[in-house]
Amino acid sequence: MAEETIFEQEVHSGMNFDYNENQRMIADMVNNFASREIEPYRREWDDQQIFPVELFRKMGELGLMGVLVPQEYGGSGFGYFEYVTALIEVSKFDGAIGLSMAAHNSLCTNHILMFGNEEQKKKYLPKLATGEWLGAWGLTEPNTGSDAGNMKTVARDMGDHYVLNGSKNFITHGKSGNVAVVIARTGEPGDSHAMTAFVIEKGTAGFSAGRKEDKLGMRASETTELIFQDCKVPKENVLGKVGDGFIQALKILDGGRISIAALSLGIAKGALESSIAYSKERQQFGQPISQFQGIAFKLADMATKLEAATLLTFQAAALKNNNKPVSKESAMAKYYASEVAVELSTEAVQIFGGYGYTKDYPVEKHYRDSKLCTIGEGTSEIQKLVISRQLLK
Repeated sequence: MAEETIFEQEVHSGMNFDYNENQRMIADMVNNFASREIEPYRREWDDQQIFPVELFRKMGELGLMGVLVPQEYGGSGFGYFEYVTALIEVSKFDGAIGLSMAAHNSLCTNHILMFGNEEQKKKYLPKLATGEWLGAWGLTEPNTGSDAGNMKTVARDMGDHYVLNGSKNFITHGKSGNVAVVIARTGEPGDSHAMTAFVIEKGTAGFSAGRKEDKLGMRASETTELIFQDCKVPKENVLGKVGDGFIQALKILDGGRISIAALSLGIAKGALESSIAYSKERQQFGQPISQFQGIAFKLADMATKLEAATLLTFQAAALKNNNKPVSKESAMAKYYASEVAVELSTEAVQIFGGYGYTKDYPVEKHYRDSKLCTIGEGTSEIQKLVISRQLLK
């Protein structure tokens, strides 16, 4: 009941989920920036799998790389409403850029913010929050995706340091990242208290990037392997307590699911806006296709589902802002919003017809990008597992 009460309090006190003044300013800023710095280049980046590192430096100057980081560490000091808004507006232009922004903010940077000591925060957060450094986060391995508890990457305690051996895959910014938060096993397989989080800087001996993935969508967001070969990590680079790495990761993923929900909303919003505009312009049988009920009803369904996904996402953001339990709500938001993104981008391609199947219009990119949202940071099936376990507690 406590969660419902805080939600009701926010609504009844006049805080609805329309953009507040900060959010409107952020949305305007992002739209102006993305129109200049993203939209003209997204086709080239996507076709050639170019990861535009310098773009993220510019985004850092606008405060988009440390949205949740307090100002004392060089961040914007905003909450989850502003963060979700920024991610939606970036992802509307390019899901791949939204994905990289989400991974940097909610995984790597947020892990250090939530679990780092004061020395670690002062060392890493100012560089990450300003976009001077890019962050990566390593949990997934070739044989342990959803089953992360059985990871094979091992960290051996050597006294004053650890030695890591193993590999991670599907890591955003695995090659270009300046620092990575990596979860490695420090005990027995399957023990949820046998994993530890480490901060590892690029250039550390024995730490390297492996192959870059050639992906269906999100092609402007770099995804590579991380490889550890007798990688020596000082003990001062342990994040939080030894053995708490997996527990920390689950808490980070609670917030990360809000990020992927926001990313999904951005892709879905881009698909809907493109569809509305095109349906008014495209003429068939002497009238715009928007005048045909078959198309008009598609748009009505798309808008309704987007609105529902938006409300779920901002509900989770409201709970997160108030430090309330959010596992169920963030899983619901991520699950529903990601499936809606796939559905809306599919419908957008249908509305565009043959043109929707070409690269001349953005909807085919929304279509390809959207699928990752149902897989990354916990598949739709894992979200159902999280939701059902919360319901059956």
